[in-house]
Amino acid sequence: MNVQAIIIATVVVAVVGIVIGIVLGIAGEKFKVEVDPREEEIIGVLPGNNCGGCGYPGCSGLAAAIVKGEAEVSGCPVGGPPVAAKIGAIMGEEVGDAKRMVAFVKCSGTSDMAHFDYNYIGEMSCAMVKNISNGGPKTCNYGCLGFGECAMACPFDAIHVRNGVAVVDKDNCKACSKCINVCPQHIIELVPYDATHMVQCSSQDMGKKVMQACKAGCIGCKMCQKVCEFDAITVENNIAHIDQDKCTGCGKCAEKCPKKIIF
Repeated sequence: MNVQAIIIATVVVAVVGIVIGIVLGIAGEKFKVEVDPREEEIIGVLPGNNCGGCGYPGCSGLAAAIVKGEAEVSGCPVGGPPVAAKIGAIMGEEVGDAKRMVAFVKCSGTSDMAHFDYNYIGEMSCAMVKNISNGGPKTCNYGCLGFGECAMACPFDAIHVRNGVAVVDKDNCKACSKCINVCPQHIIELVPYDATHMVQCSSQDMGKKVMQACKAGCIGCKMCQKVCEFDAITVENNIAHIDQDKCTGCGKCAEKCPKKIIF
């Protein structure tokens, strides 16, 4: 073994390492991007779920957007009003009252209420089932397919399929919108946490066809609209809609609904 050769090789490696370190250090100083200290502060108060519900790539992405003025201080749906208030203090902005929102599934077509055209045996995927015959085994083409893609997408364990229909646990829901984004039926929407009345149906079919498809479907009879004293309910495309900003929770619409699908 040549000891001199080993010593020379060791010295060369050490020198190369030192040179690379110096070059990287200089490059790091030359090309480093200055980060607004407020960005770090905002990241510190964000919940850190990195769920993407804000529309940005994680909490750091939202923090950067807020500092740049590209996103609202209330942009985090998971943190809600408390986090928005903290971010507002960091940014020196006044934060108005914000309602807590939760997901709501507009379908009552459980396995014992909905009618079926056939028994389905295959991949448990709503997106896959929607593309087969009649858009799935349920006679209604608008309702929940019940294969749980929304439940799998939820990072907060806030939605589960029960008796063929997805149901939201509003206390666990953080309004991240992931369930909304994956639902091929587009029947999940965000509603105020304290909303007292919602129409749990999405069918746009005429009344007779609705009754042939489901025992719990809105038939567009407009009885709810007629009894509402606050102009909070309208029937469009054969389905009732409730304006939550106008709804007072009086309950008259639910009492009058012949199909009992206003909850």
